[in-house]
Amino acid sequence: MNPIHPNPGRGGPLGQVGVPWGEAERAEWRGQQTKQRSYDVDVVRALAHWYGDFEAIDYGVITYDDEHFPLRAVRSRRWVPGLPGVLVTGGVHGYETSGVHGALGLLQRLAQDNEVGRGLNWLVVPCVSPWAYERIHRWNRDAVDPNRSFREPSVAPEAAALMAMLKPYRGQWAAHIDLHETTDSDETTFRPALAARDGQPHEPGTIPDGFYLVDDLRNPQPAFQRAILAAVEPITHIAEADDKGELIGSPMIERGVIAYDFQTLGLCAGITGARWTSTTEVYPDSARTSPEECVEAQIAAALAAMDFVLEHTA
Repeated sequence: MNPIHPNPGRGGPLGQVGVPWGEAERAEWRGQQTKQRSYDVDVVRALAHWYGDFEAIDYGVITYDDEHFPLRAVRSRRWVPGLPGVLVTGGVHGYETSGVHGALGLLQRLAQDNEVGRGLNWLVVPCVSPWAYERIHRWNRDAVDPNRSFREPSVAPEAAALMAMLKPYRGQWAAHIDLHETTDSDETTFRPALAARDGQPHEPGTIPDGFYLVDDLRNPQPAFQRAILAAVEPITHIAEADDKGELIGSPMIERGVIAYDFQTLGLCAGITGARWTSTTEVYPDSARTSPEECVEAQIAAALAAMDFVLEHTA
């Protein structure tokens, strides 16, 4: 008999090595996830504070059973044809808290200082995956990772809704920065969950201590990544490579940077065709930082992306 996986959620064992989950396992997993915070309070109501300053975008509703999650974004009030566009996304993985609150914090900075973002068209999507935000989980209700689902047709409604909303802006993006975290729970919960779901053995890994970035393997932009790291480093430390020269199992191509093939993997950072793209990875579990600093690091990263675009498109 195949060994049983440790439960990647709560409760007893779930799944067997060599046997991918069926609907029964997905339903059992889903029943173990509990609501721990409110998307309506933390995101929808927070965004309403800035509707007088910016243009609100309602781009659909995610419906799971009897739950309905309105999808919200905010953009610069005057969208000027010809100006470079910057897209900022957070909460593609709902459990990555500083991405959501970093995007909200960026909006606060934009509202407080009219010079921030001037000369750009910008659009901020604070929380792409509201069901997962409330459950503090990586996946959506169907145990699907939205950040492997940005392709047509998408199996994740969260990804499909975002891509549909962005279609009218095609060709207008200079940059896209996607705000993420790498947490200890990636190793203790989410990687075991992935192995269990897919019927594979779990291969233990390591979590980098510090902030790092993911560049696009097909379109590397090292100067863009360096500018972001320079803005973040005064706030939180940059991750160093392990003894293999890697971060989280990938070669570190330069200090604090690894690279993935965004489009092949179906990653959010690959959806715009922008010249400059990056995925941030904050490490909130480090003894050397705090939750507040992680949020500030995400804000600094997004502002650095905006500044870089202004400097290089003037």
